[in-house]
Amino acid sequence: MDGIVRRGLSRRQGALVLLLGSLLLLLATRGAAREQPALPHPAPRGDAGLSVMTYNVEGLPWPARFGRGDALARIGERLAALRATGAQPRVVLLQEAFSDDAKAIRAASGHRYAAFGPDDALAGPPTRSPADRAFAAEASFLKGERSGKLLDSGLVILSDYPILSVRRAAFPAAACAGYDCLANKGMVMAVVAVPGAPGPIAVVNLHLNSKRASGVAIERADAAFRQQVAALDRFLAANHVPGMPMIVGGDFNIGRSAARRTMVMEVLARHHGTAPADALSACTGVCRDGLSADAREARRRAKDWQFLIPGAAADLTVRRIATPFGREADGSMLSDHVGYTAYLTMAANPA
Repeated sequence: MDGIVRRGLSRRQGALVLLLGSLLLLLATRGAAREQPALPHPAPRGDAGLSVMTYNVEGLPWPARFGRGDALARIGERLAALRATGAQPRVVLLQEAFSDDAKAIRAASGHRYAAFGPDDALAGPPTRSPADRAFAAEASFLKGERSGKLLDSGLVILSDYPILSVRRAAFPAAACAGYDCLANKGMVMAVVAVPGAPGPIAVVNLHLNSKRASGVAIERADAAFRQQVAALDRFLAANHVPGMPMIVGGDFNIGRSAARRTMVMEVLARHHGTAPADALSACTGVCRDGLSADAREARRRAKDWQFLIPGAAADLTVRRIATPFGREADGSMLSDHVGYTAYLTMAANPA
């Protein structure tokens, strides 16, 4: 996330948010991230095939954010309107879907299947190395690093197509920095059966530690990021079926950090053989309609990514990029992130 407490709050204000809001956050989100049954919606119409949207909906509850209910309701309404014309994204990756208003997007969108990331009770693996244990020993209460997990992961995967299996994992409890530690961040993988495709595809949704918005020094935020990327490496090694095409998407919080981008690309390259393409870059100069101003803004900010990893049976090609959630006509946004959809072709590889 971009930080449980927005960049710019003083230390005293941050402590007040923690002390006054902890109970409300805990009550508002307790037990929210559980598997839910498929909803009785008809099969999708319109643009068939695989389309994947990633969107950080800024769904933090009070007191971390104020007055988000209307914007979150409009996100659900827009997804429903897209469905009415057959233009909805077939798979949606949501981040920061913490509040009840954010979780209500699932029902409003009409996606039949859903998978959720770690809840607030799912324990991550133990801290491993002496360096990581030393990092954990320096945790600050005032920055939220010793308050426990008051929120779930905020991760949701929605799908029109059947979800065949789900795997999830929380990051090690101490592998976080600053206010990000209040959420039980981690990863969730859904194996999705796409009609007409050569086989299923694995879709991973994640949210990595923020930088300045975490409220701690960049060096500490980056150290937590390194541990989380190492956890991603272990998660993919344990859960991804070799040869199955995969999309690893979500809010990576890479930004302008060359070091962070290198960490992520090195891990993904180990599961692909080479550095994978990302959907926005793959579309540049190839897609018929190019990239909109909102898509270019998402690429410039470099937080929201969809990395494409082809499989032995199927390749992944970007046909176009749409931005159903960017700047409104009045210049405002429904979230502090752009939500973009990659329309993909899963073509069978020659035998």
